[in-house]
Amino acid sequence: MAGDDDAYRSYLLRLWREDRDGETAWRASLESAETPERIYFASLDELVSYLREQTAGSPGKVTKSS
Repeated sequence: MAGDDDAYRSYLLRLWREDRDGETAWRASLESAETPERIYFASLDELVSYLREQTAGSPGKVTKSS
């Protein structure tokens, strides 16, 4: 993992609800801890899709052995 820039991601996640025309939707933003970049998402599905793209090719879930 040392020296592997793709092995770690850090974000500040913000979630909020917006009411428009009687509909309530969750919105989100991610702010990179390494850069001033902030990305906004119109839905939680968009957020999850983005995170999946960012981690594509990453090893699967780490499990604890007994």
